[in-house]
Amino acid sequence: MILYSTLYYNSQFIKMDGGDEDYTAASAGASTTYPVQCSSLRKNGFVMLKNRPCKIMEMSTSKTGKHGHAKVHLVGLDIFTNKKYEDLCPSTHNIDVPNVNRSDFQLIDISDDGFVTLMNDKGDTRDDLRVPEGDLGTKIRDEFGKEDITVIVTVLSSVGEEAIVACKNAS
Repeated sequence: MILYSTLYYNSQFIKMDGGDEDYTAASAGASTTYPVQCSSLRKNGFVMLKNRPCKIMEMSTSKTGKHGHAKVHLVGLDIFTNKKYEDLCPSTHNIDVPNVNRSDFQLIDISDDGFVTLMNDKGDTRDDLRVPEGDLGTKIRDEFGKEDITVIVTVLSSVGEEAIVACKNAS
């Protein structure tokens, strides 16, 4: 006869019987978004529209009628693709806002297949991002090709995605 004890922790069910569970990996359990009341959003802030992280470009509030709720009309650009999204939500309802992180890295190398090698201020390197398409990618390649110039790229990360969104000459 095997006795099992159970433990509920952070909405996870863990069986503690001395079996073959793997506890080598763990996460902080932090959410990629957090709820905010629609009426408290502001232009140039961030919001999730159609499940995509967007920067708010336009925002207007309108009353709908004698017994209706005020509505907030949001227009935003996807922070990774620049695609335009729109949504309409009651001002008293909650809407998700993405956690957006911005980091600067020094550009070390650009490989033949388009991947970049980046170094942070602690000296750690990473090579899992591609040079972006379009004008920004061309600018990064041109700046990197010049002699004695240090190129700094800005990486934006949100909801599990990362992309290079800007570059500047640090010299």
